[in-house]
Amino acid sequence: MPDLTSEKLRKMLGMEVPATDPVTVDVTDSSLRNGVRCDELRLGARHLTAICLTPEDVAPSGLGVLYCHAHGNRPEIGKAELTEGRPALCDPPLGRALARAGAIVLCVDMPGFGARQTEGREEALAKAALWQGRTLLGDMLTDLDVAQRALAAWPGVDGRRIAAVGISMGGTLAYAHAALSPGVFACAQLCVMADLGPLIATGAHDLHGSYMTIPGLLPAHDMGDIAGLVAPRPQLIATGARDPLTPDDAYHAAADRVRRAYADMPDRLTLLREAGSGHAETLGIRRALFAFLGLPFADR
Repeated sequence: MPDLTSEKLRKMLGMEVPATDPVTVDVTDSSLRNGVRCDELRLGARHLTAICLTPEDVAPSGLGVLYCHAHGNRPEIGKAELTEGRPALCDPPLGRALARAGAIVLCVDMPGFGARQTEGREEALAKAALWQGRTLLGDMLTDLDVAQRALAAWPGVDGRRIAAVGISMGGTLAYAHAALSPGVFACAQLCVMADLGPLIATGAHDLHGSYMTIPGLLPAHDMGDIAGLVAPRPQLIATGARDPLTPDDAYHAAADRVRRAYADMPDRLTLLREAGSGHAETLGIRRALFAFLGLPFADR
C-alpha cells in the first residue's frame, strides 16, 4: 500500500497549506507567580486565546514548548491546564514545571475549550466541519500552527527548538501537528498512542471524542503511521499498560508502525510503557519527558 505522507494526511483532514506570515500577539494580562511570568494572549486575526509562561528565576534555555492541552471531558479547562493542571497530571502543573526548568511554554485554547466554549460543543463543531469539507482535528491543527508561529517569535525562544508536548488529546495533537510541521524539532506524546483499527474491533474507540475523526485514514493507514511521519525527529511515546485508551493490542500495533518509520535511526525514538499505570501522567513519565527535552528535573 502507498505510504502515508504529510500531504495526504493534510488532504484527509481538509486542511489548507499553512500560512507563513507573522502572527500578531496581543498581551491582555500578565502576572508573576513562583518565578514564572504568565502572559495571557490573543493570537492572530481570529484572536485565539492563549497563555505563555516564561521563566523569571532562571535564564530561558531557548527551548520553546508548544503545549497541547487535553480533553478529559472538561471543556472548561482548556489552556488553564498549563497553570492549574488537571486530574490526569502530576503536581505541580506540567506547564509551570517546564517553565521553571527553563522552557518557554505556550498553550492555545482549542475550538470549544476554555475561553472558546461559546463556539459550540465538540460534536456540533465536528459535524459543522465535516459538512464543510474540513475536520475538527484539522481545525485544531490549524490553530496550533498559528500558536507555533507566535511561539517561534517570542523573546528568548530559539525558533529551531520548538517541541510539541501533550497528554491524551494533547498527545494526539502534538504528534499530528509535528507530522505536518517540519518546524517542530521534537515531539512528546503521553497516554494516547494506539491504532484505531484494534480499538474499533473492541468498541474502545468510543472512548475518544469526535474531534479525532479522520475520514479515509483506515484501513490503509492508522495512527501509528501519523506518528511515524515525525521521523527522523526525536519522539517520546509514553503510555500506561492499564490505560483503556492504549490497550496492549492497539498500542503494540501502533508502536510497530512507528518503529518501522525510525528503523534507520532507532536512537531518536523513546518508547516508555509503564506496566502498572493507567490514563495518567506518572512521576516516571515526567522524569522521562524532562530528560527527553534536556531539562533539569525537580519533584516540586
